[in-house]
Parts: sequence; C-alpha cells; structure tokens
Amino acid sequence: MTKLFRFLKPYKLSITVILILVFFQSLFDLLLPRLMADIIDTGVAMGNTSYIFQVGGRMLLVAAIGSACTILAAFLSSKVAMGFGKILRGEVFTKVEGFSLNELNKIGTASLITRTTNDIIQIQTLVVFALRMIVIAPMMFVGGIIMAVSQDAALAKIIIVIIPIIGIGVVIVMKKSTPLFRAMQKKLDKVNRVLREGLIGIRVIRAFDRIDYEKGRFDEANLDLTDTAVRVNKIMATAMPLMMIIMNFMSIAIIWFGGIRINQGSLHVGSLMAFIQYIMHIMFSLIMVSMMFIMIPRASASATRINEVLDIIPEIKDGKRKGSNGITKGHVEFKNVTFRYPGAEKPVLSNISFKAEPGKTTAIIGGTGSGKSTLVNLILRLYDIEEGGILINGIDIREMSQEELRLKIGFTPQKAVLFSGTIADNIRYGKEDATFEEVEWAAEVAQAAEFITGMECGFDSMIAQGGTNLSGGQKQRLSIARALVRRPEIYIFDDSFSALDFRTDAKLRTALKREIKESTVIVVAQRVSTIMDADNIIVLDDGEIKGTGQHKDLFASCNVYREIVMSQLSEEELA
Repeated sequence: MTKLFRFLKPYKLSITVILILVFFQSLFDLLLPRLMADIIDTGVAMGNTSYIFQVGGRMLLVAAIGSACTILAAFLSSKVAMGFGKILRGEVFTKVEGFSLNELNKIGTASLITRTTNDIIQIQTLVVFALRMIVIAPMMFVGGIIMAVSQDAALAKIIIVIIPIIGIGVVIVMKKSTPLFRAMQKKLDKVNRVLREGLIGIRVIRAFDRIDYEKGRFDEANLDLTDTAVRVNKIMATAMPLMMIIMNFMSIAIIWFGGIRINQGSLHVGSLMAFIQYIMHIMFSLIMVSMMFIMIPRASASATRINEVLDIIPEIKDGKRKGSNGITKGHVEFKNVTFRYPGAEKPVLSNISFKAEPGKTTAIIGGTGSGKSTLVNLILRLYDIEEGGILINGIDIREMSQEELRLKIGFTPQKAVLFSGTIADNIRYGKEDATFEEVEWAAEVAQAAEFITGMECGFDSMIAQGGTNLSGGQKQRLSIARALVRRPEIYIFDDSFSALDFRTDAKLRTALKREIKESTVIVVAQRVSTIMDADNIIVLDDGEIKGTGQHKDLFASCNVYREIVMSQLSEEELA
C-alpha cells in the first residue's frame, strides 16, 4: 500500500496543516477534563462562583478552538483524500490506455472497472480516516495514560489489565477478516462482469428468452458476494460491542475503586471525573486504532489490486525513430510476418509478405478465422509480431512511437464504436480540430450526410451511449466518416461495409476511390462484391496467403478465392 502514497506528494502542505490541527485538537481534548476537575474540586467544593465562571470560560474557549481545529482538519482531509483518489484514478486509466490487447485480456474489463472505482474508493476512505487518526490515536493514548496517572497512579493500574485484552481482540478480528476482504473484491469483479454482459447482450438475451437464465447467473454471483460480505461484517460487528462491553466494565471498575479511594480521602470527586474522561480518551484511541485495523485489510487488498495494474510493464514500447527512409508516404510492407496469441500452440498468421502502396486499394479476404482482423491489428501495433517485420514508409513500426504510427492511420473497426455526444463530436474524434466543412465532407463521402440532415438537429443531434439510437449501417457510416476526417496516409477498413446495403456500399466505394486516391487503402471484407475492383487482393486461409492478384487472375488460379466467389455470386453475376 505504501507504494501508492507517492501520489500524495502534491498535498504535502495540506497534510502538514492537518497534522498540526489534529495535534492541537488532541491537546485541547486532553486539557478539558483537567479544567473540569478544577471546577468541581475548587469552584464547586469551595462555593467559589467567580472561579467557576473564570475556568468555565477557559473551557468554552478551549472547546471552541478544538472544534474549529476538528472542522478544518476534516475539511482538508476530505480534500486530500478526494484529490488523491482523482490522481490515482487518472494514473490507472492512463496506464490501462497504454496496454496492449493482450494485457487488457489478462486482467479483464470488468476487473479493471472495479479496480478503478470500488478499489480506489476503499483506499480513499482509509486515507481520509488515517490523516486524522494517525495523530489523534497516539496522542489520546499516550496523553490519556500520562494524565490519568497524574490524577491517580494507583487507579491507573486498571489500564494495564484492559489494553492487552483489546489488543488480542483486534488481532483476532484482523486475522479472520483479511482473507475475506480479498475474496470480496474478486467476487465483486464477478458481479460486475455478469452485470456488464447482461446489459450489453440484452437484445440477444430477450431474443432467445434467456432472461431467467441470466437472472440465475446474476443471483448466483450476487449471493456469493452477499454471503462473503455478511461473513466479514459479522466478524467486524463483533469488534464494536466487544469494545463497548470492555469500556462499560472498566467504567464500573473505575467508579467502584474510585469511590473507595474518595471515601478514604485519597482522591477528589473532580479528579475521579477527570480520570474517567482520560480513560474514555484512551479507550476512544483504541477504538480508532481498531477501526483502522478493520479498514486496513480491505484497503490493503484493494491497493494490491491497483498495484498489479500500475506495476505491469507494457510489452509494446515506443521506438524513437522518425522519418520515412525516402519512401513514399503511406507505403506498407509485411516481411515474413508470423504471429501467435500468447499461450497458443499454432500461429494465427504464418510467413505473411505483401506490399500496399499509395493510390492503390489492397483487399484482404478469407474465411472466418483466417486471420484477417488480426493482420490489421498488427499494422496498428495492438499486438507485437513474433517474427518478421512490418514496415511503414520503410521503417519498422517497432522503431516508431505508437502516437506517430497511429497518426498515419485512419482505422474503421469491424464493430462500429460510437461515443455519447453529438454526431459532429463523434466524427471529430478522428481529428479534434476539424472544421465544420471537413466534418461535412467526411459525412458526404461516407454516405452519412443524407440521414444526418434528416435528423432534427443535424450534426448537433445527440448519440446515445454506444450509438443505440442509430441503426448498424448508420453507425458504420459514422465510423467511416471519423476515419476519413483525419485524411491520413493509410486507411484501414476492417469489414466496415458489412452492415451497408449493396447500393450504399457501391456509392461509398465510388466516393472513396474519387476522394482518397493518393492514400493507401487496405480493406478487409467478407463480401466479394466489395473488393472485386481492388488493385490487389490477398486471399488468406488458415493464417497463410493462398493467393494475391486481381479478381480475374485469382478466380482462375486460386481455388480458395474461387470457392468464396462461387458461394456468394450467381452465374449471371460471374458472367
């Protein structure tokens, strides 16, 4: 957990002020019982009214200053804890954004969400509590013992009996609760995952009438978390009653033995009252320490999970080389590339070699699982290759920074992903400073202008989270517009035309050919009609290239391509 405290550095001054305020608060709290004893033993006993008012005034002043210190310390503690949480969330989010797909898959989306929210909240709660208790508890404990002994050393022996009992109770509670807190966070991950799957797949769940099944899955995960939470809270719940029982029995013992000493003339009534207050301070400090020990196991489990994320060293590291080796911009070359997913026995892609040049369209086609999407993910360097090299403008992409590499590429994924906001905002996601004319141009080319202008607010129309208020084809066209507005050197369309009807598909391809003729275009497609007029078609099968060339040549020479064509086109279309 201490590794995370480095993020508290910006709040050094505030923490120092908090510690000073808490120190004075504790000092004033220890002073009040002494003043009260003076009022009872001197003012009340002697009937000295002026002395009562004089010392009572001091008590009111001390209480007011102590209260002001408490309020200010609480305010600053909350600010520091919330600021610490903000920095920590930012660090985790930034770290996750730099992960490769392999690292994201290792931890899992549901777990990352839990770690960025619930786990950080647990640590925030500990920080806001610890900033004040770190001074109050020791001062109350040590100061309380000193002041209690100063009132009556013989009566203070009761403390020696009580403290070990409380210490043993706290240790037992911690030992039993720590493993359960760790288990709770993992079970919270599971609930998050099941809930997320249920929300994302709600249409499929309803279509297949699996609502009861999904409800059962969620109930099972929820009940598992609930059972663990109940068990751990039962253990935690024993701590406070245990403290209160000990405190009450101790109060009885003090009053009993204190009464005997008053009767003997060895102790004054005011001193006994002050002694009880100091014992309460000691007990209060022990209760705070026990609460800290209760909170630490859960925060520690959360800190371990956050450190797991922050300690991951990304396998994809930025290169520092710049330039283009004098090669035309947009030139893409695969040289004997082999790639396998971590833990897989067989490579997904084997010995892949081809070139994609500016002003030409390179199409990639193949059956399901042939490695088409993996191939374009390698160009974006979402994974690193095992063997060979991928060159852009003559430079291996591993020698470039990821930012420089991705600025050269306009990517449209297989599954269109849109963000909540306006249509214009989503298109500008590809180029933050794009003018309205550029946004309009991208929409026109992507064949999205027609449905955008038909909406009530046009380009200012709001898109729901995930684009749920748009059809599949509309989402894909906006996704294509987002890539176009960047005007990059290389366009990659990963099966981006599959949701479009044939008419819109044909119009879009015609517009693309006219508008981006100087860029390199790489198209991954399932439909033959989409890539028939490509300058070069690469046929993939089982991770290997089975043929390259234009449509007519491949139809004559490549069996795999011919099977794909004949499965999709009629004899009239082939003719």
